[in-house]
Amino acid sequence: MMGMNDDFRPDPRFSRVSENTAGTDKAPAFRPPEEVARTDAHVGQHQVHGALPNSDQPPAHKSSKPHWWKRLSKKQWIIIGAIAAVLIGGGVASYFIWFHHPAKPVVKQVTKKATPKPAPVQPTSTLTGLPISDESINKKQVTAVMIENSPAARPQSGLDKAGVVFEAIAEGGITRFTALYQDTSTDYIGPVRSVRPYYLSWLMGFDAAVAHVGGSGEALNDIKVWNVKNLEQSYNGGYFTRITSRAAPHNVYTSIANLNALEAKLGYNSSSYTGFPRKKEVPSKAPTATGIDLAISSYDYHVHYDYDVASNSYKRSEGGKPHMVADKSGAQVQLSPKVVIAMVVPRNLQADDLHNNYKTIGSGHVFIFQDGISVQGNWTKDSNTGQIKFTDEQGQPFSLDPGQTWITAVETNNLVSYK
Repeated sequence: MMGMNDDFRPDPRFSRVSENTAGTDKAPAFRPPEEVARTDAHVGQHQVHGALPNSDQPPAHKSSKPHWWKRLSKKQWIIIGAIAAVLIGGGVASYFIWFHHPAKPVVKQVTKKATPKPAPVQPTSTLTGLPISDESINKKQVTAVMIENSPAARPQSGLDKAGVVFEAIAEGGITRFTALYQDTSTDYIGPVRSVRPYYLSWLMGFDAAVAHVGGSGEALNDIKVWNVKNLEQSYNGGYFTRITSRAAPHNVYTSIANLNALEAKLGYNSSSYTGFPRKKEVPSKAPTATGIDLAISSYDYHVHYDYDVASNSYKRSEGGKPHMVADKSGAQVQLSPKVVIAMVVPRNLQADDLHNNYKTIGSGHVFIFQDGISVQGNWTKDSNTGQIKFTDEQGQPFSLDPGQTWITAVETNNLVSYK
């Protein structure tokens, strides 16, 4: 029977004995089929990896080939070392550059704003301080007009358009005006009357040409001696008009356009003078001079002003009535200058004992009313062609509000009162 089963090999699962039965002749313990199946599955897994657990089969031999790095030559190791050194050095350098090299400062781009062009300076009139459209207006010829103030001459025309007005007694207690124009104009001025020496002296400070109908003998002589720019009606009748609604001598009228044309004909093309210093008007919040009285002559010529807060100006009255002016159509408005000045000027009679004379060269006391308040100081004038200067009590130049300035000559301080 042995010969017939030479190839028989007992199943190891059944021939293996436990440690408890080794060396004994006892048969293996009986195991149920389920346990055998589990054992088979476990054995199959280990067979896949080349050995049974606890089997006597020797483990598979590992490959006898050396690892790849062991097969490298010395030259190859040198090359690898050099490459490694380069890579490592580059990495270290990058680290220090990245983490330790100071960052370049960030330059903030600043957008340069365009410098705004300064606003154009508004030119102002040398005569009035009011805004003007062009500086060339200050080079125009200043025009003075002698205007009558007797009751028969009222209401006058054109006085409201004048930049500066001088007021004084002409003769017999009757006052008269010389009205100056440069940056303003009017098409109806009058009645035009005769001139006196003191008016000439005042207007010469403005390098003005003077329109008049005759004058005192002394004044007519002074015009020649002082070389005054002369616009006399007697020699230039075509530039004046005698209206029919009034009797002579209260009926001579003209216009700024006519007088400018006459000035151009006579070669009076410009004026060079120093105007009054001007300032920005600042009305007082607590006005202290709201009513002003100037007892210049008799009652019909006494002047009164009422301060108007709304317009920061002075409503003018004389002879107890509002002082009105009429335009060519007959429409009337009340005079209301921005600045009122009372100059204390000594007065005497001329040699003919008929006409008055004022001492215009020298100095004297002055009352200045503007912005609802009163300031006292001094006036000075050093020559006929010199400008009148106003200073405060400390001797500092006094600046006036822009607008019409009305200057009245009074003989003494006590003729001026206000409240």
